[in-house]
Amino acid sequence: MIVAKSNLEVAIKASLHAGKEIIRIYNDTKADLELELKTDDSPLTVADRNANEVILSYLSQTSFPVLSEEGGEIPYEVRKDWALFWMVDPLDGTKDFLRRNGEFTVNIALISNREPVLGVIYIPDRQVLYFAEKGSGAFKITDVVWNDAADWNKLLLRAVKLPLPMYREGVIVASSRSYVNVHVAAFVDNLREQGSEVTLLVCGSSIKLCMVAEGSADIYPRFSPCMEWDTAAGHIILREAGCEIFKLNGRDPLEYNKENLTNPWFVSERVR
Repeated sequence: MIVAKSNLEVAIKASLHAGKEIIRIYNDTKADLELELKTDDSPLTVADRNANEVILSYLSQTSFPVLSEEGGEIPYEVRKDWALFWMVDPLDGTKDFLRRNGEFTVNIALISNREPVLGVIYIPDRQVLYFAEKGSGAFKITDVVWNDAADWNKLLLRAVKLPLPMYREGVIVASSRSYVNVHVAAFVDNLREQGSEVTLLVCGSSIKLCMVAEGSADIYPRFSPCMEWDTAAGHIILREAGCEIFKLNGRDPLEYNKENLTNPWFVSERVR
């Protein structure tokens, strides 16, 4: 049975409320998305900014600082000694949001000593919530939307523990919709040369990490740049579901709050 913890409750409610704001804009065909490009040429929309404001309004109830993709740069000298802090991507998969394919998420993680200890991923268009807390397991809830009057304990009672029971033949490889490249193709070819029947599923945002955690995909290789806030929430969900994210060169897990917040190439897979 899950024991409700205040940090988990704050993070989940923040993700659901942010998801409500994202969907409001997503479903409004007349909405001005106020599209612009950030310094790395990735898109920024009014949904990113609004969701970030909603999340910050919740996380400010805690005593921990926040490092958010949309919150501006915080120098390493300031954040390197943070014992506990929130890492947030208010709208992961902005390109998919603009494509209107529904493959975007809200990601909130709590980081302690370079590793995530709590994570929440909400898929607003599918109304699916994934979450985990260190030592408590990983869970999934379907058909969940923001409701400020919702009973927290009743919500938790609907949670299903990950991984889910599944049976299939062959290997399912999850890959980024925006970053399928020659390295991913070579990875898949290598699996096939080893005799595996391989199915490649492309998908946006941190949904791919959730697929591995729940068991609907076996492995997710990432051979292109992404940031720590893209993986932090999914990482603890994976770990609590018996999976891990390994750096490509060796079997060392990803670390967080590095001076350079870019992740190295990695592979996410089940380890038990």
